[in-house]
Amino acid sequence: MSNDTTPQARAIALVTAYYDAFNRGDRQAMLALLAEDVVHDLNQGPRETGREAFAAFMQRMDASYRERLEDIVVLATADGTRAAAEYVVHGQYLKDDEGLPPAKGQAYVLPGGAFFDIRDGKIARVTNYYNLQDWIAQVG
Repeated sequence: MSNDTTPQARAIALVTAYYDAFNRGDRQAMLALLAEDVVHDLNQGPRETGREAFAAFMQRMDASYRERLEDIVVLATADGTRAAAEYVVHGQYLKDDEGLPPAKGQAYVLPGGAFFDIRDGKIARVTNYYNLQDWIAQVG
């Protein structure tokens, strides 16, 4: 991400790099793109703060799910402080997740989206959205 690009282009490149790292399974590369005090709003869940909490969340997710995001579209504001992404999750439910149906290796395809705050070239907030009822219907 060179400094001669617009703030908007840098924001899009940052979020794109985040999803590229996700799809490669490179959690360290993902974490490196986050601010130390990153805020993570879980879909229909609590707000978590900090890179350590984010890393623990990813470990929990990786234990229960194998996911790949496709059809990713990233948009950003002209000033590069906010971005949004839309994507389709292609996943497999591997291990029971607390409070959810039993896992039997079920496959699922689920549209999702996320909103980002960007500060000093890092992701400062990630807010994820998907339809939990749709997911439960697919794996239940």
